[in-house]
Amino acid sequence: MASPWSCRISVLLGLISRISIFHPACGLDIPLNVEQLPSITVQSPSPVIAFPFSERYPMKCEARANPEPEYSWTKNGQEFDPNQDPSLIKEEDSGSFLIPDNGNLTEYQGSYRCYVSNRLGTAISEEIEFIVPNVPKFPKEKINPIVVDEGQPIILECNPPKGIPPLQIYWMTLGMQHIEQDERVSMGLNGNLYFSNALEKDSRRDYCCFASFHRIRTIVQKTAMSVIVRNTTSISGSESGTRANALMERKPSLLVPSGGQTEVRLVKEQELQLECIAEGFPTPKIEWTKMGPGMPDHAKVVSHGKILRISRVHEADSGKYMCKAKNSIGEAVHKFHVTVEEPPRWTEKPENLISMIGADVFIKCAAAGIPQPTITWKVNGLPLSDMPVSKRKVSYDTISLHNVQPEDSAVYQCEASNRHGTLLANTNILVMNLLPMILTEDSQEYAAVVGRNVVLHCKVFSSPPATISWVKDDTAKPVDGERFFVHENGSLEINYVTKEDNGQYTCFATNIEGKSAITANLDIKDPTRIVDPPQDLRILRGTTAQFTCQADYDKSLRGDLEILWEKDDTELDFNLTESMGYFADDGILQIANVSHKDQGMYTCWARTSLDEDMASAYLIVLDVPDAPTDLVLFEHKDRSVRLKWMPGDDHNSSTTEFIVEYEESQWEPEKWKEMLRVAGNQTSALLKLHGHVDYRFRVAAMNAVGRGEFSEPTGRYKTPPAAPDRNPENIKIEGHLPDEMDIKWEPLLPIEHNGPGLEYKVSFRRSNTEEKWKEHVVKRHSFIVKNTPTFVQYEIKIQARNHQGWGPEPKVVTGYSGEDFPSAAPEDVAVDVLNNTLIKVTWARVSQDKLNGHLGGYRVNWWRFRSLLDSQRGQGEKHSLTFPGDRNHAIIPGLRPFSEYSLIVMTFNGRGNGPGSHSVTFKTPEGVPEKIPILRATNAQRNSITLVWAPPLEANGVLTGYFLEYQLINDTEDLGKLQSMNISSPDTNKWVLGNLEPVSRYKFYLRGCSRVGCGPAVSEESTTALEASEGNWKISEAVNTSRNFHIIQGLEPGTVYTVRLLTKNWVDNSSIFEDVIKTRGKGLASIHGGISTQSWFIGLMCAVAFLTLTVLIACFINRNKGGKYSVKEKEDLHPDIESQGMNDDTFCEYSDNDEKPLKGSLRSLDGDMKAADSGDSLVDYGDEDGQFNEDGSFIGEYAGRKARESMEVKGTAPISA
Repeated sequence: MASPWSCRISVLLGLISRISIFHPACGLDIPLNVEQLPSITVQSPSPVIAFPFSERYPMKCEARANPEPEYSWTKNGQEFDPNQDPSLIKEEDSGSFLIPDNGNLTEYQGSYRCYVSNRLGTAISEEIEFIVPNVPKFPKEKINPIVVDEGQPIILECNPPKGIPPLQIYWMTLGMQHIEQDERVSMGLNGNLYFSNALEKDSRRDYCCFASFHRIRTIVQKTAMSVIVRNTTSISGSESGTRANALMERKPSLLVPSGGQTEVRLVKEQELQLECIAEGFPTPKIEWTKMGPGMPDHAKVVSHGKILRISRVHEADSGKYMCKAKNSIGEAVHKFHVTVEEPPRWTEKPENLISMIGADVFIKCAAAGIPQPTITWKVNGLPLSDMPVSKRKVSYDTISLHNVQPEDSAVYQCEASNRHGTLLANTNILVMNLLPMILTEDSQEYAAVVGRNVVLHCKVFSSPPATISWVKDDTAKPVDGERFFVHENGSLEINYVTKEDNGQYTCFATNIEGKSAITANLDIKDPTRIVDPPQDLRILRGTTAQFTCQADYDKSLRGDLEILWEKDDTELDFNLTESMGYFADDGILQIANVSHKDQGMYTCWARTSLDEDMASAYLIVLDVPDAPTDLVLFEHKDRSVRLKWMPGDDHNSSTTEFIVEYEESQWEPEKWKEMLRVAGNQTSALLKLHGHVDYRFRVAAMNAVGRGEFSEPTGRYKTPPAAPDRNPENIKIEGHLPDEMDIKWEPLLPIEHNGPGLEYKVSFRRSNTEEKWKEHVVKRHSFIVKNTPTFVQYEIKIQARNHQGWGPEPKVVTGYSGEDFPSAAPEDVAVDVLNNTLIKVTWARVSQDKLNGHLGGYRVNWWRFRSLLDSQRGQGEKHSLTFPGDRNHAIIPGLRPFSEYSLIVMTFNGRGNGPGSHSVTFKTPEGVPEKIPILRATNAQRNSITLVWAPPLEANGVLTGYFLEYQLINDTEDLGKLQSMNISSPDTNKWVLGNLEPVSRYKFYLRGCSRVGCGPAVSEESTTALEASEGNWKISEAVNTSRNFHIIQGLEPGTVYTVRLLTKNWVDNSSIFEDVIKTRGKGLASIHGGISTQSWFIGLMCAVAFLTLTVLIACFINRNKGGKYSVKEKEDLHPDIESQGMNDDTFCEYSDNDEKPLKGSLRSLDGDMKAADSGDSLVDYGDEDGQFNEDGSFIGEYAGRKARESMEVKGTAPISA
């Protein structure tokens, strides 16, 4: 085994001249197979004290050497052989032994020294003192009572026995009560108890001194002493003299220390205590001063001013100190001359040296201390004088050896001593020449990460010292550069390594004896980096927090990466109970059910065997505030009290407000109600209280998270009864009958009664009269006044009272007695037709005296008699709009153009409608036709398409014809140039459009037109054919739904036909069934008979009939259910560009807010209008027969639309009391 040496190596340079050069080799290890001098590695510290509670006491001495060392001991300077004493316990392979406590320890007491020797030299240990303490005891003695006159000083001597320090002294009574100490009575550093002047109360018989030696766990007690203080007045017998005259006043004199000056010496770092205890009357006071630079800052005065204490003194604390004892009579002074000394300390401690043969060696040993230490030398444990050598010279603190040889190897001892201690240093001088020995193992593998530092080791032992060099990858040139550094111990340090530093390195060690080498392989890895670090979190308590920590690292270290988590610099051990709730997996840390203890700093460590990276994030746990505490009621008054509280922890979310709740024991006990809220920065609130209530209060805090728990409630606080603070509010006056007035009000809350016996006084009279108030006292919160005139204004007031008195003077409110129906109708009703769907109605207002109540508004009712295209009148459906408020006109929207109407106007109040006005008849002007319900493109040919359509459901005037537009659509669905034509015949419902491009897709727009314009367009798309068709479509008569087949006759033999099965209503171009067939030739027909007799044809027709029947039944059922077939699917693909903005006749253009009817009425009208616009459905027309001609034209008639339903919306204006 090798050990570190602090070395200097003297090297011989050159072959002719010798130059002494010492090379320090600190930390150099000498291999165990190399001969070496003894070095003591373990020794017992001095002193070794035989405490009574121990059983064995070790005397340690261990060393390393080659050859193996021998151990010997001296005791008190005489040879001592532990092996000769069978009582001692020896340890193998060392010089240590144990002294057992066998009852005769005192024979082993003394000073020991260990000697360790081999043939090269001897090392010695420091002296080890073995102390066997005696059990301290006070001598048994009889102490006579101490008798003194009052006012005289007393000294009670303790004289504690000697023992192992530290020593503590206590003065107590036999009852274990401490003697009280003050400026007059105090204990000195020597343990004596001093009385500056005696008082009669000091007389007692049990003054005891206790000495405590805590290191040996011993307390001893001195024999109790008795003190008798005589009263000087009683001794003199002068009863007329006062106690002040009897006590002799005198100036101070020092009891401790004696003389005028004291010399004090102590060691540096010790504690300085200077003491002055004075006697005198009055009791003297002590003052301390330092002459010269002044009192040190760290000086303290203790023990009632009698001790000056300076901890850990330094040389600067040396000097002259003075204490002065003063009273009103005089003063006494004592001076201290303090010298701070120092035990020996090394200024140049001799070091172990390895020297090459023939060199000169110098051993330096220098020490300092106060007083200056004395230096003495030994060699191999003996004085130099006992081992004279001619080549050795001694010059006080230096030894020089000339031309050393191996036999000059030895252990030199240097001792530095003064009166405060001794230092010993063993210095090994080893003389040898040795080929470099590389102690580091060869072919070591090293790894480092990019950007870090790496050290390749090459520990060498040699004499003289070797030169170390490093080369890389068999290159001859040593490595160099600012990143490469070779240490004195031979190690190569590479800073900020890169991938280029990969490779094999060789260390060469060379001296005059030869060369040695080893290799080292360096592998550079990618660094470990946290790429997804954890982020700071603010989490609600009880939820789950999650931190993420993902790292990149060198893939060759796969399986070596570990992710560790710390909380507040303490690693989380997921196997411990304290870590329950923490879950870590694949770089994710989850904290379930977060609580307040989970708040803190979380650190993620991504660690491999080569490097590590870390990232931290802080978890803040949010929660509702804790409940306030320490609720206190103060400032007690009859109707108020102030409440204060101590806020709880806000848990990282500032308190925004406090909620104060109350509970009362009479009306709703145990039911807490909110009283008030105060800002979060307040901790008190003034509470306004009701009378005759027994309150409790509690407080809760609010923050952004929510409301916290309520505090514990306060004690009960009861207020005295009082008159009501307020009168009832929200008084409502209603008249359900013309001769009654119903008065209701919001009663006072029970807590607002302020006392027992609550009731209400109702007072009323007609307004604007000299009538007296009529009064009624009730306990309920309503009252009916009967036999009132119809709709007359009254003044009403309601006042509360209880047994304590009346509430405040009530406010007067006005209201009306019951209403009756209006008795008159509006007059001068006139209609102004604004356009073909909108009119303005005006009328003369009904006078106030005819309203018989609060005016609610006016209601307009109207009926449509007929279309002006019809000559016969009929009573149409009633429509109604209500217009609240006082007005004389209204706008009526949603009328049908080209129609005859009649309307009436009436007023209404809270009771109901008045009579209607005289009816007014008016006509609406002609409008544009509605949208054509259906347009179909059929019979597509190479250059033409046939269009068929149905006329508009409502022409809204005289239908004059149709306006047709069409345009080409290319593959991108862009629209081509728009072309148009007028179809002047209103009875036309088919049009063949020619001159079209073959195999092209067209979009068609068709509008119906009247004398005032054209209506909205309906659109359809179709594609022309590639070749001209050889025939036209022929349509059979309608197939009866009871049949399941149909025979088509008149077909040409040997001809190809397309057969389609369509629904009767033909809502789109899609067919239920379609197939291509070819009729047989004439020859085959004659052979096999007619086609109607062929089985295949009969089967086909049966299938067609069955499908037809199934579809017709489905259509019938669907129609009865109100289903509608949409014809807008193709229109949605290419929007009708001509149909936008065409609804100019709607009432939406009138935006005068005063003209708009009630919202409810508008909703009714809007519903009607939507029903009228549903022109894409043929359900309304499904009850009429319809046919197509052979060319596909539609010749059926459409039935009238379904009757519209209107809804009368009535609105009643609120009536204020």
